[in-house]
Amino acid sequence: MITKSIPSLFTVGNLFLGVVAIILVFNEKPELAAMMVIIAMLLDGVDGRIARALNAQSEFGKELDSLSDVISFGVAPAFIMYVVAFQDLNQAASWIITALFPICGALRLARFNVISGMPGYFIGLPIPAAGGVLCTLALFYKDIPSAVLMASTLLLSFLMVSTVKYPNFKKIGIPKGAIWVVPLVVIVAVVLGYLFPKHLSKIIFVPLLVYALYGLKKNVSAVVRLTSRKNRRRRAAEEAAKSEHSA
Repeated sequence: MITKSIPSLFTVGNLFLGVVAIILVFNEKPELAAMMVIIAMLLDGVDGRIARALNAQSEFGKELDSLSDVISFGVAPAFIMYVVAFQDLNQAASWIITALFPICGALRLARFNVISGMPGYFIGLPIPAAGGVLCTLALFYKDIPSAVLMASTLLLSFLMVSTVKYPNFKKIGIPKGAIWVVPLVVIVAVVLGYLFPKHLSKIIFVPLLVYALYGLKKNVSAVVRLTSRKNRRRRAAEEAAKSEHSA
């Protein structure tokens, strides 16, 4: 019974850190708040693997995971961005954009729970990645114009509910004998996050941004290839028609 509960403990830890992140940002500690979201991402990344390793997967765990993700990677990052960058802007616009992010995250999770995706891929930007990008992007509020931050929040919201494909790394399992390493990794991450919240969060922003843009680039490249293929076929058809006419 205790073994079956271990994955849910990691999920509850994810939820707890999301709530702590909200409290921290309203106490003027955005760097620590962003770090809490990053550590929550770590917990979210291992709870499913632990469940598979212990053969403890359940519908309860799946639903708990989705509810936790809405708070930790939807509400918390949106509040972090709002508090540090949007509070002094147009109230209606800032409220709507802040609310839109967790709403799109919830829609993406609902779709994920009821529609099977493609093997090896997520359909739409996963909410942990979107939340990670948003909360770390917020730390650059002094260097990036507010209009760009608003546009970025809208873009991340759109990517979550889009049909853009993103690689799925969650299926990589953890050997049962190596599960003891997970709490150690989490503890090290918490210590580093507490000691270097500002620098570590900003460093983590880079790979998260690359992941978010990767799916967008692949989608644009696919559209370009498809358009190019159609243009070649049209030119070939036109040339064939000209050859028949001249003959």
